[in-house]
Amino acid sequence: MPFLILLALLVAVMIVPQWWIQRVLARHHQKPEDNFPGTGGELARHLLDRFGLEEVKVEATDKGDHYDPEARAVRLTADKLNGRTLTSITVAAHETGHALQHAGDEPLFKWRQRLAIMAQFASRAGMLMLYGAPLIALITRVPSAGLVSAIGAFLMMGIGVIVQLVTLPVELDASFNKALPLLKAGYLSAEQHKGAEQVLKAAAWTYVAAALASLLNVWRWLQVLRR
Repeated sequence: MPFLILLALLVAVMIVPQWWIQRVLARHHQKPEDNFPGTGGELARHLLDRFGLEEVKVEATDKGDHYDPEARAVRLTADKLNGRTLTSITVAAHETGHALQHAGDEPLFKWRQRLAIMAQFASRAGMLMLYGAPLIALITRVPSAGLVSAIGAFLMMGIGVIVQLVTLPVELDASFNKALPLLKAGYLSAEQHKGAEQVLKAAAWTYVAAALASLLNVWRWLQVLRR
């Protein structure tokens, strides 16, 4: 019974928010808006130039909309890059918000980047510890291989939860302190404000759902290791 409850929670946490998010984004991505003079990609380029970030590129991607701080590039999927829908414009402004965070050397943005790099190394180390727990326990003389496995599980998934928790305020800032005020200052009509807010909330919920799913995954691993 506990396993079934956990399975139901995992399904609810991972599927229901994603269903709602996709529904919101699709609702505002159906038809071009008459008052938009350019595409999402053109808006991103315009905003970057407006704030003196000419060196930041605007590129197409098939790996999801994001800002790449290492390449200094705002990357949008083809439908957002070339689209004139409310979702296209709002997502483009959001990703540009991350470029503004980077340019402003904002502390939370910097912490997220550091943690993301740490998480990659921690994940590899955790995987080695999980699969090599008996050997590691033998070499280090740790009394329980389960302890080594627990540490490995935390390194693989626990660090990821921390990254997600730090990511959420960074995403909220890019949406509601950067993108939304810009969009409301002449780029959207008053009737479009509510729709833009819904798109940005849906984007934020992506990270909430990911953090909850990661927490449940960590808990599941801990339950397995306790047996």
